[in-house]
Amino acid sequence: MHARAPNYDSCDDINSCRTLQNIVWGCFTTIFACTWVSVHPNVPPPRQGWLALVWRRLNLMSIAIVAPELMVGLAARQLVFAWRCSREFEISLTHGFFVCMGGFVSPDRHPVVTKEQLRRMDYLDAVKEVPVETIVGKSKGDSISKSAALVQGLWFIAQCAARVAQRLPVTQLEVCSLAFAVVNIVIWLLWWGKPLDVPGHDTIIIGAEREAPKVRRADHIHSGLRDRATALLAGIYENYDPSSSNAVPLFWSISAEDNSVDNTTLISLVIECIVGAIFGAIHCAAWNSDFPSAEERWMWCICALLVGAIPVLVLILIVVLLRGNDLVCRIITAVLFLVLWSLYIISRFCLLVLPLTALRALPPGALVDVDWNLYTPHLW
Repeated sequence: MHARAPNYDSCDDINSCRTLQNIVWGCFTTIFACTWVSVHPNVPPPRQGWLALVWRRLNLMSIAIVAPELMVGLAARQLVFAWRCSREFEISLTHGFFVCMGGFVSPDRHPVVTKEQLRRMDYLDAVKEVPVETIVGKSKGDSISKSAALVQGLWFIAQCAARVAQRLPVTQLEVCSLAFAVVNIVIWLLWWGKPLDVPGHDTIIIGAEREAPKVRRADHIHSGLRDRATALLAGIYENYDPSSSNAVPLFWSISAEDNSVDNTTLISLVIECIVGAIFGAIHCAAWNSDFPSAEERWMWCICALLVGAIPVLVLILIVVLLRGNDLVCRIITAVLFLVLWSLYIISRFCLLVLPLTALRALPPGALVDVDWNLYTPHLW
């Protein structure tokens, strides 16, 4: 007896078909799980309300959706800083992450986040006395919860790979979700040892009591466009002083002095650009997919190429900007940087909208589900 062929138009056969709702729900669940769990915020200021904390988290999520490679850069900088602290001061990687995220504070509630501060023996000795288990206990996410989100991303990747292997169409929304899953797996791995969602009132006090300088809010120490761009791209706040703040800024990763010695930003930029190129290359995988119109196909191809190429071009411009002392060269480089950044934002917006508009005209094969029986042994 031959199996009845599935009806692709109505998708009545639940054993071999899926619905549009299944596609959308699976993709949105993967994107939300990836971005929500992968984002590891720094310790917020104390006594912040739940609404401010949610808004802080949504700011990070918006960056992770619009420009996920920026989150890769932040995670890479913090990992490099934590690793170098663990080597230089003979502490664990978890201790290094906790320093970087503002988890250790002085008795007057100022963050201890720079190597200059750690070189003070009273601070360093106090940090070494804190067990790793104490820091891990302050995290709102453990290895099990992180692994669950990681499995969700890997399962989605496996589904897309199986569809390609069985020559089934992969929708543009699935390609977009696949790119998010791959990038966020990198973010998870970079931030694996960083505690998750440590509240501002759960910091660890170290060091001896000293006269407290005037405290100002950490989130408002940068005002100009240049300062905000430097903070977002390099994680460096040139005007930030830990001794006069009650928390680290949102994208804090390393001080300007520590970065000039360790070149942490340059290392993280290389990682960031490689992942950004991979992110764009995954979108290029839908190059020959079925689009509702030729115009949408061309928009997708152009935007995917720009998203993959612009991070590499930005890295080249930054290297030129660091090496060149000529004023004209700096001005031209800055203008090109703004143009590329604008093109990137437009391209990312298009790659977020086009997968949704393409859902109005899916090819029939897109509703065919993966036949997992092809990968299981038949014993009888």
